[in-house]
Parts: sequence; C-alpha cells; structure tokens
Amino acid sequence: MATEQAGVSMPVGVTRLKYSNRVVLKTILERSDGGLGLVGERVVIGGWVRSSKEVTMKDPLPPSPSPSPPPKSDARTGAMGPKDASFMEILHSRIPFLRSIMKVLGGGNYNHIRENSEEGIPRPPPPSIAFLQVSDGSCVSYLQVVVASAIASPCQLLPTGTCILVEGVLMQLSEQGKHVIELKVDKILYIGTVDHEKYPLSKKKLPFEMLRDFSQFRPRTTTVTTLLGKPDKTEKPTTIKDTEGVSLEVIKSAAKEKAKLVEELKKSESNKEALAATLQDFQKPNEASHLKAREKSKPGTSLKPDKVNFSEDFFSCRTYLTVSGCLHLESYACALGNVYSIGPRFRADCAGHVAERLMIEIEMAFAQLEDAMSYADDFFKFLCKWVLDNCPEDMKFVSKRIDKTRIDRLQSMIYSKVEKITYTEVVDVLGKVADQKFEVKLQWGAPLTAEHLSYLVEVMFKNPVMIYNYPKGVKPFYARLNDDRKTVAAFDLVLPKARILISGSQNEERLDILSSRIKELGLPREQYEWYLDLRRHGTVEHSGFSLGFDHMVLFATGLTDAVDVIPFPRSYGKANN
Repeated sequence: MATEQAGVSMPVGVTRLKYSNRVVLKTILERSDGGLGLVGERVVIGGWVRSSKEVTMKDPLPPSPSPSPPPKSDARTGAMGPKDASFMEILHSRIPFLRSIMKVLGGGNYNHIRENSEEGIPRPPPPSIAFLQVSDGSCVSYLQVVVASAIASPCQLLPTGTCILVEGVLMQLSEQGKHVIELKVDKILYIGTVDHEKYPLSKKKLPFEMLRDFSQFRPRTTTVTTLLGKPDKTEKPTTIKDTEGVSLEVIKSAAKEKAKLVEELKKSESNKEALAATLQDFQKPNEASHLKAREKSKPGTSLKPDKVNFSEDFFSCRTYLTVSGCLHLESYACALGNVYSIGPRFRADCAGHVAERLMIEIEMAFAQLEDAMSYADDFFKFLCKWVLDNCPEDMKFVSKRIDKTRIDRLQSMIYSKVEKITYTEVVDVLGKVADQKFEVKLQWGAPLTAEHLSYLVEVMFKNPVMIYNYPKGVKPFYARLNDDRKTVAAFDLVLPKARILISGSQNEERLDILSSRIKELGLPREQYEWYLDLRRHGTVEHSGFSLGFDHMVLFATGLTDAVDVIPFPRSYGKANN
C-alpha cells in the first residue's frame, strides 16, 4: 500500500522520532503508569505484528425498509417497472410448507427463479475486529492495536510479521491485565504484507538451529530484540578525556566488542549473506587480476571465474569482502526500527583509495529520503561541534602545525546551511559555467568527477552541498526508483576538497521493482533471495546512509590523504603490514 503522510501533532509525554513521524512504543509502554496518562491522545505508531486474533462481531440489525416508490413506466416501451411482491409470495414466506405444495401443483416456478437468483449473490463477510500485538523493537513489550474490518481487511493484518504504520487514539483497556492501554486505529498509513505459508517465523518458538538458515529474519525474534535492545536512558555515555586521546584502534576495539553478539547471530553455513553491493564489482579488473595470480600456480587451469573450483576454498563458494554493510543492516532495521553499525569496509580499485576504511552506517525504518538527508546534515554538524567541544588542545595543535583555519572551518560548518540540489540541476548549472573548462565534459547520466564537485562546493556555493536524485545508473541497484523511472532516491554530502563524506539513499521496498533492477543489471538473483525475502515479508519504507570515519578525520584535521589517518593503511599494490 502507498504511504500517506500523517500530520499528527504528538502529545507531551511521548517521544516522536525526529526523522520519522511516529512514536516509539517504549515511551508509551515503559512509563510508570503503563501509559494510562496518555489515554485519549492521538499518535502514529509503526511496527511488526508478533501475534494476532480476529473477533467476529454479531450481525447488525437490518435497517427498516423504506416505502417503495410507485412503479415507473418506460417512456419508449410503456413497460412497467418491477412489481411489488405478490400476495402468494408473501404467503409462501410466512407459511413455508405451502411452498412445497405449490411446487407440486406447478405454481412455484416464479418463486423458484427468485430463490436461485438470491442464492447466487455472495454475502459480504460479517464485520470483525483484529487485535494485533505490535512491537517496534524499542522494547520487549507489545502494544495491543485494534483495527476494525471496515478500516482494513483482517487477512492483510493478521499474519505474524506484517508491518503496519497506523494512526489512532490510545484507549484504556476495560479488562486490565499485563497491559492497561490499547490503540484504537482509525487510519491505516502503510501495510507491508506477509506470505503466511512461506514466512518461517509463522511457527512459534523455532529452535535456534532452524533459525540459522534464516539469518535475515532472526532480528525479528524476541530473543534478538532483548539481546540487542537499546540502552536505558539512565545510562550515562562514557566520555574520554582530552588528555587520553582517541585512536582508531580504540574505536575499532569498542566496535568489535559491541558487535560480538551480532556476529554470533549472523553465523551461517551458507553464503546467503554475500553482500549485494560487492557483487556489482564482479567484472572489475582487480578481481580478474586476483583470480589470475591465484591460478598461475595451477597449470592447465582455466582463468575464467566460472571455471574456478571454489569448493576447496574456506567457504566452499565464491566469497568477497564487503564494501558496505547496509544490506544486512536492513534486516535489523526491519525489526528494531533504527540501527547502526561501525566496522571496516573494503574496496579494490586503482584510484588511489585505501583498501580498508572504517564506516559508520545507519538505517532507519519508516523513513524516507528527506528524513535520511536531514539526519545526515544534523549528524555532520554534531560531529563538528563534538570535536571542538571535546578536543580543544588537539585542535590547537592542528591549527598550529597543519591548518590554522581549521577551527574556524569547523565552527562555520555548525551554523552554515547545507545547500541541497538535484543531480539534474548540477548538470544544468555546471553546463552554463563559462570561466572554467572541465577536463571531462559533464553529460546527464555520467558520474560527477572530483573536478565537478570541487567547483560546485568551493567556487559556486562555498559551503557543503548535498546532491540528490541521481541517475539510476550511477547508484546501487537497491536505491528506490523515483516516479520518473530515470532517477533514484539517493544523495551525497560533498565537502570542500571534493570529498564525499556521506552517501545515502531511500532503499527500494517494492519487490517487483527491486527484482527488475537485479535482472536489469544482470546480477545473480540466487545471491539476493535472502534480501528479497525482506520485501516479501513485512516490508517497510526505510532509508539510511554511511559516513566515512577516515574522511571525517581528514576534514577535522586538515590532512589531505587518508593514508595518514589510518593505523596500518593498505592500498593498491601496497600491503606491507
């Protein structure tokens, strides 16, 4: 179903997510009064159905019949309209046994035809109410959501795993048990349906051994929700004194500890979790070089990738390092709401980039492109302010030894406006530039080069620029296709020195379009079945972005090469440590 924008003003006492127009269930269910103080308030909530039941209501009394108008005649034929019921028909309905007698005597033909015609008209299903136990991953508790069949078909809502975004009023339960409130829905904003027969979590309490074959759905289990739950608000964040310094290895170690449990849950015996973005690089010459170097020691072996015997490899199949974790992060966003990860990512090209980078990746459920762009803008400004507030001595050293304008630069970023412009507008603007001759002529559909980005940020706007709605050919296949069918909902935040700090997108939640994109690009569909499953069962609009931590360090310090901010940098042709 299409998403509708809800213009609901949220009541005091509940927390509406800044980048998604919904209330976090934890702020309702974990109040000291269980939510009673919010009774009567109108809210928007989103989540996934954990259990459900349908209660059929008694058939309402039929309305009183209104007086029948007199029969009208046809002006052309003079024929009369339908006649009122005859005396015999009324008698048959009042005294049923007379009907059998009249049939024997041959007088029931007309009534027999009428009975057959009435029996052929299907009766609408009786009205019912769906009671849904909904979780958004913010806490273990569920909110009971009540939806009448007149608002939405119960068959769409009842299956376990169904995703809903609804608007309604919080009501007090007449029979208070574990919970004291429920949400009475009067508006459906979104439904992500589930194929009940094929959804593995339709069965209750599946053993962990069986769940290992469905890693993409494990985040939706209560066990994982509990283990990966959000930290309590009362927990104070750990701070690092300026004198202690902050090293990349410390951050990596912390991220490793944080992700240790996640890695345990992601273990699988198959290669279902091969990253989609990496598979787009199959034809890159470096990978061909890798295969060539490997096969040189095996005389007579074909150098074609499809002829290589991968069964002797560690994973017994073709496996690649990941350039992004956003696809796997989607499976957790479709259970926990808003999630993030910090970890190393890999790329293999000859453009002078380092081969290993530290990436911060964020994924948000029930969020659109505009939400991700706003979040990326705020996140960048937050990082600039954090560096100035927490590293004053370090920044004095940077200003003295590296770049004396760096502190002023960071301060200006906090209060400056990030210019937002579409890719098409960029092409038009740069095409009209007369005082600059670009080495590569920019045409619509081609990637923007460092030369184009540098002129745009440093000469034209003199501020960070956020470019969005790129041609579908220059962005990943999973970016959501726009209505023009030519562009996708993706964006980049570009800083001075032609450096892209943040890249993000609203990801495609429509199964048919995502399947078409995979086919269009010639990607091996079998490697993406796990990813397509997220669209088959309880899909939701979601957006996210990734921030290059090393690039942020470069911007904060004024250094120019990522090799200088990575403990053990490795790049093309250089792996000495």
